[in-house]
Amino acid sequence: MKHSQGICKSIIETIGQTPLVDLSRLVDNTGVKGRILAKLEYFNPGYSKKDRIGLQMIEDAEKSGSLKPGQTVIELTSGNTGTGLSIVCAIKGYPFVAVMSKGNTEERAQMMRAFGAKVVLVDQAPGAPPGQVSGESLEVVEKETMRLTTQLNAFRADQFVLDGNWRAHYLNTGKEILEQTDGEVDAFCDFVGTGGSFAGVSKALREYDPKIQCYIVEPETAAILAGRKINNPNHKIQGGGYSMANLKYLKGVQIDGYLQITNDEAIETSRRLAQEEGIFTGFSSGANVAAALQLLKGDLQGKTIVVLLPDSGLKYLSTDLWK
Repeated sequence: MKHSQGICKSIIETIGQTPLVDLSRLVDNTGVKGRILAKLEYFNPGYSKKDRIGLQMIEDAEKSGSLKPGQTVIELTSGNTGTGLSIVCAIKGYPFVAVMSKGNTEERAQMMRAFGAKVVLVDQAPGAPPGQVSGESLEVVEKETMRLTTQLNAFRADQFVLDGNWRAHYLNTGKEILEQTDGEVDAFCDFVGTGGSFAGVSKALREYDPKIQCYIVEPETAAILAGRKINNPNHKIQGGGYSMANLKYLKGVQIDGYLQITNDEAIETSRRLAQEEGIFTGFSSGANVAAALQLLKGDLQGKTIVVLLPDSGLKYLSTDLWK
């Protein structure tokens, strides 16, 4: 999505075209050779990459006629997709209902309410620790979302199903990366939630150069996509690692490898991003950069790796990431 010149007609015209930053200080301080280029998705107005899919899903639905004027929009969210949808729906005049687990941070619910959304908080699955969302907790949220969709006769902006999710990253994020790097990319690695950003970006990169390698990043204790046994689904990396093996967007997508990151690695790397690069992000950003460092320490020494930094550290102020 190209930004218009001059004055934007609304905030949604500022979605996309996020900067790509060379993490040269962090790489040098780690003592590895190569480059990590980080796409700062918190430059989107809702401070995350999910603004892109919120806009794409709604505009796709408008074009197809599946979303009627003034109809309520609903979706389950860890907070970022809900924020993106809150912004888009506020501008376009759709009431929005976000359904979220109480395991997600309160900052996200507060932000969505600020944009006029109704936020329904759902109890976590029995035994789930506070501040962590497992696949079991997500299933509880899904059931409540389905119930409310029927009750409200709402349009479900389903981020696990609608093609607008991966298309947003194929049409925009991936193409932006190629433009910003002049196509000089050796690899891409991405922490998987719905799988939309991995599928969309990797498709765009591979159409340009089939030799670009694309890696999935997962929590070490819940690396189900890598075929590993789930040791503990209750990891701290919010927004993904839900231990869901059948993600629609990954079907038929070439995956060159799987990287596992611990809670501590994600936290340490997020803090290093702040202290060494002046970049304030969340858990999944730390996981992506930690995974890229793994690659530079291994077979991709000296190569250029691109990662997304999905959101802002402002959304995690109440967690032990920044306490």
